[in-house]
Amino acid sequence: MKIHYECFACAADQCQRIVEMGTDDLELRKRGVIEAAKLMANIREDSVPAIFGSEVFLGVYGVIDNDDPFKGYKELSSKLAERVVEELEKEELDLKTALKLAIIGNVIDFAVGYSPEKIEEDVRTMLKEELYIDHSEELFNALKNAKSLLYLTDNCGEIYFDRLFLKKLKEVFPHFKVYIAGKEGPIINDATVEDLKNAGFEELGEVISTGTRIVGVPINIVSDEFKAVFEGADVIIAKGQGNFETLSEIKDGRVFYLLKAKCRPISRELNVPQGSLVCIRG
Repeated sequence: MKIHYECFACAADQCQRIVEMGTDDLELRKRGVIEAAKLMANIREDSVPAIFGSEVFLGVYGVIDNDDPFKGYKELSSKLAERVVEELEKEELDLKTALKLAIIGNVIDFAVGYSPEKIEEDVRTMLKEELYIDHSEELFNALKNAKSLLYLTDNCGEIYFDRLFLKKLKEVFPHFKVYIAGKEGPIINDATVEDLKNAGFEELGEVISTGTRIVGVPINIVSDEFKAVFEGADVIIAKGQGNFETLSEIKDGRVFYLLKAKCRPISRELNVPQGSLVCIRG
């Protein structure tokens, strides 16, 4: 997916949040946004929002001397999400509901200014919604014959809903090898390999790194090790907007995108109303 006109303002807004969350020093905040402005001058018509934004954010991290400005936000999101998921796991959930919860978990996103304190209320509300695009039966049919699944995670907090979904997948389809991918290091509130391990994902599959801190899966930047897993996977589940932004143009039928269309560019690309929950095949 290439940038839309709103992406520039969105990145600028995120940079302001980065400096405000990353330092109390007003001079550093000013230097941070000036660095962001310099880096944002590199935007092109063919820029991918997730890649362009990540490069800008990492530049700001360096100026404010904070390599993980969202550490507190991620910890709070994870704590609250884990509590909600623990309650949900006491209920009898079928596979389709578990998939829907994984999509609903995608609401936990710093990029859109989400307040994690609302998780429980929002989850219960969104469970009543239907998926606007629903290719879940195609996904489940593909998994019946799959030998390997690559699960591309997105945000901290959200990963606890992914864990619930993966547990249910392994109950229904115990035969395939599972790879679970996180970022090499912190970027916004995306889940890192360390975050996945701390959340117990090693019990569900092999936790691997994309080999980069860039949001999503920038296929020309990822490590050779990750690329080998990606190319060899029978089915790929890609969570969130960042994974969609970086992979949508490859038109790969192995990829199923699970996300909430939180912004106008994504809803425009998918041709769905903003806020829609979707499970769509690439």
